[in-house]
Amino acid sequence: MALYTRVSGSVGVITLQNPPVNALSAAVRQGIVDMMDKALNEPEVKSVVICGQSGRFCGGADIKEFRTNMTGPPLVPMIHRIESGAKPVVAAIEGVALGGGLELALGCHYRIAHSKARLGLPEVLLGLLPAAGGTQRLPRLIGVPAALDLITTGRHVTAAEALQLGLVDEVTDHNTVDAAVKFALSVSGKSVVARRISTYLCPRPPDLDAFFEMAMQQVRQKSRGAIAPVACVQAVHAAATLPYAQGMEREKQLMATLFGSGQARALQYFFFAQRAVSRWSTPSGAHWDTSKPRPVHKAAVIGLGTMGRGITVALAQAGLSVVAVETHEKQLMEAKQAVSGMLERGAKRGRMVSAHDKVSYSCSMQSVADVDLVIEAVFEDMALKKNMFQQLSSICKPGTFLCTNTSGLDIDLLATQTHNPELVVGMHFFAPANVMKLLEVVYGQRSSAQAVATAMQLGKKMDKVSVAVGNCRGFVGNRMLKPYLEQALFLLEEGATPELVDKVLEEFGFAMGVFRMSDLSGLDVGWRVRKADGLVDPDASTGKSARIRHGFRYSPLGDLLCEQGRFGQKTGRGWYQYDRPGSRVAKPDPWLHSFLEEYRTRHGLLARRIDHQEVLERCLYALINEGFRILEDGIAAGPEDIDVIYVFGYSWPRHRGGPMFYADMVGLTKILERLEHYHQAHPDVPSLQPCSLLRKLVASGSPPVYRWREFIKKIHSQL
Repeated sequence: MALYTRVSGSVGVITLQNPPVNALSAAVRQGIVDMMDKALNEPEVKSVVICGQSGRFCGGADIKEFRTNMTGPPLVPMIHRIESGAKPVVAAIEGVALGGGLELALGCHYRIAHSKARLGLPEVLLGLLPAAGGTQRLPRLIGVPAALDLITTGRHVTAAEALQLGLVDEVTDHNTVDAAVKFALSVSGKSVVARRISTYLCPRPPDLDAFFEMAMQQVRQKSRGAIAPVACVQAVHAAATLPYAQGMEREKQLMATLFGSGQARALQYFFFAQRAVSRWSTPSGAHWDTSKPRPVHKAAVIGLGTMGRGITVALAQAGLSVVAVETHEKQLMEAKQAVSGMLERGAKRGRMVSAHDKVSYSCSMQSVADVDLVIEAVFEDMALKKNMFQQLSSICKPGTFLCTNTSGLDIDLLATQTHNPELVVGMHFFAPANVMKLLEVVYGQRSSAQAVATAMQLGKKMDKVSVAVGNCRGFVGNRMLKPYLEQALFLLEEGATPELVDKVLEEFGFAMGVFRMSDLSGLDVGWRVRKADGLVDPDASTGKSARIRHGFRYSPLGDLLCEQGRFGQKTGRGWYQYDRPGSRVAKPDPWLHSFLEEYRTRHGLLARRIDHQEVLERCLYALINEGFRILEDGIAAGPEDIDVIYVFGYSWPRHRGGPMFYADMVGLTKILERLEHYHQAHPDVPSLQPCSLLRKLVASGSPPVYRWREFIKKIHSQL
């Protein structure tokens, strides 16, 4: 799967052929070996160009091969063969040179890149490191600090940045292969000894030990328990301190440790999960992704609070014309200023320069009459949203898609307020909407396939990871969050502290524990929802609360704090104390500890020692159990949908794959046993009662997570 031709008389051109990104499959590697031997042995050939077909150089390894016993020529000797050859080899980089593709290019003696090409070593995102010499050659070429940045983050660089770093020799706006051939002719017959990167001395930063100590400290802090970034630092340290051959041996050892790790399995599962959710389907297996989305050229956003502003920015940066509507003049002016600021900052970071021109502002609902799609983003109040949908249904032109940004309200109820309920879908953005990658696209009972397809396509255009989910209270993410938060509160009632719960969850890999996150988002947000649901007891502060709501255990702790005006960071007091309102530095609060002791005494609760295992199991297993219920109810089509939502929307550590993958790693039998144990201890907490789907999976021998979708499809087809 590599084509060989000879051009200009003396240049051998090897073209990689493995669409769509010319991944380095066994057949491609064999083709490179055979064609390289041919080029090196032909006396007429004085130099060689390696390129990829269809405007893409090489996207790296074929990840599907990771799940099998790899065959074909190994990558490392293949690249060494290219580098050690006597004839100059030029890499013609178009499209992408990622992972093994960039390592292949580093084995060449020269690199010519198209101006729109992207280069990078993203192996760390799969729980691995660049193990075909990437950790040894890159530091020798561009220096340790720059190489560490690329290797430990997996970020891509543009051709312009690659040229600045010294990663490529030339950048062109024209035909890259022609430019590479011309370059190859200019170096024909020249010695390549000085162009073999493996022979370079690695430029060492001053005070090498202190530099790497600091680098390791920073990587450990950012990676939150992920082992691949740490191994990347160790491999680059070997490049800086050892001869090339010994450095390669160290790279090989580190890769062997990573390759068989649970984290690598989790990250590779998540790689494929992201692709699975883009091929969205119903739980019964009917694929909706074949429905053709309708083009959206002009959109409207109704309501310019925090979410509405972020959505406006996301749409404008995606190239759409946006009508931003806020019916109050003062709020409209404030929103206009805020949106303009966000667009300016986005432009400085390399986004659309002309996005300012994409947004028009209005106080009138009539201004949305000619748009293709509306996203309503008013306050999370059903009566208000119903009124908005009634107005929109009358004002908008026929066929306009009507979308609501809601975190959990009933899409079907909103659809009944319109003339065409099939045009209504939910688009649940996450704050800040112009930054967060996740978008839950919620379909109701009467949402058309085209409406869902259009919302999914629009999400993709905004650079979101869109996941199609069914309609229920809280959808997927917030529905699962509820038992997770409940368990954290129950643990406080039983003797834990906010610091203990948060410490355990952050050690697991969450960016923030339950209580620090609650302080950040504001305790009053959930308080309003609970009041609307009739859960808040007006007598709670007097001590008359029975701690039971609607027949089940309920913790009023959050309500009691809100009654004290403790809303979190915004007021300087919440589950923690802060030096001033708005500060983000959380400190343990002696008042809160006394408050918990008094609360337990008032309700006859005896504080006990709670260990780390119980915190982790009760919080995570209750959340996972709700995930199984969501799968059973058909709200999500498969475990991948849930895992993608939790990693991108709720800070679940990526190196643990997502809650459903984590359940598979722990073992479904163990999850079931522990849930049964906790439910027996707390029979008034229904979220701890094991879901019947979990029981069925265990009874079926606990099939691996990638087979659950088929198992669930079978169950739904029998209903």
